[in-house]
Amino acid sequence: MIVFRYLSREVLVTLSAVSAVLLVIIMSGRFIKYLAQAAAGLLDPGSLFLIMGFRLPGFLQLILPLGLFLGILLAYGRLYLESEMTVLSATGMSQQRLFVYTLFPATLVALLVAWLSLGLAPQGANQFQLLLNKQDALTEFDTLEPGRFQSLRDGTRVTYTEKLSDDRVNLAGVFISQKNEATGNKDRGISVLVAEKGRQEIKPDGNRYLILDNGYRYDGNPGQANYRIIKYDTYGVLLPKPDVSDEVTDRDAISTANLMGSDDVRSHAELQWRLSLPLLVFIVTLMAVPLSRVNPRQGRFLKLLPAILLYMAYLTILIAARGALEKGKLPPALGLWWVHGIFLAIGLGLLYWEPLRLKMASRRYALEVTRG
Repeated sequence: MIVFRYLSREVLVTLSAVSAVLLVIIMSGRFIKYLAQAAAGLLDPGSLFLIMGFRLPGFLQLILPLGLFLGILLAYGRLYLESEMTVLSATGMSQQRLFVYTLFPATLVALLVAWLSLGLAPQGANQFQLLLNKQDALTEFDTLEPGRFQSLRDGTRVTYTEKLSDDRVNLAGVFISQKNEATGNKDRGISVLVAEKGRQEIKPDGNRYLILDNGYRYDGNPGQANYRIIKYDTYGVLLPKPDVSDEVTDRDAISTANLMGSDDVRSHAELQWRLSLPLLVFIVTLMAVPLSRVNPRQGRFLKLLPAILLYMAYLTILIAARGALEKGKLPPALGLWWVHGIFLAIGLGLLYWEPLRLKMASRRYALEVTRG
């Protein structure tokens, strides 16, 4: 029991450290991406941390199996390097028994991954898509920041204001550049509006207008001298209506219960993917235990690179099989299970190869002694 607690603690501590590092790396990359979208006016800056919170379960369900795999390799590799595993082997600790001990932390991780993949991650993805739908319905005034040029999502209009009131209604020092739609083969050029001030008005029919005061409008094509200049006292610009959608279309945002009741091939692929992640935990544990065995003279990182390549091959084939299943190239009955079967056989081969090799070597030695 003491050995069991010691090994479990080593694996769980290393798993936590590795998973935390991987999570920080992935979350940082995604946060930078969303931050760039917020800087471009595509997202509300105040919702960035909420978005990251919704995406966290989806990240964890993929990070934890890799964290466990690397945790076993690093924790047991250190024990082999410091000859602690040699002492345990002398007391009867076999590879199979070590694997049984490792199943306890692996089961904890598998249960956590199952909770994430079957329940929490779809809920987070659902809330994430609803939030994006609301972000798509934002107008320029909802994301406009004073002193910064801001482009619309389709890139047809660039807006700038020197000052903006707290209620986002009144503006000062307004600049708007809009690309006009082409008529046939004729380029309509651009229109530039400048005004001392402006305000936003919402009519009873729901239409939103930007009313500009004391300004100029310039129409023409860049590089040509035939610009038309119009001075105005009041100018109204119709703003696009926000279109809020509550529809969730992403498969990863559909609940597991709804996937089970669906006959769609893509739904079957998504369901098998979610079930594959907890199963992945046990199979990578089976592969990691024998791969962690190293010679103290060789160092603990000798098998780390081949082990990571094996894990990446497993995950890559699994993702490719998921894509083939979604396209109908694989029967649902075969699905993703054949991938797990292949790497289960590899794991069993790795686990029993070393004891079998030692047993055969001892038999050859015994025969040589007998003949001698």
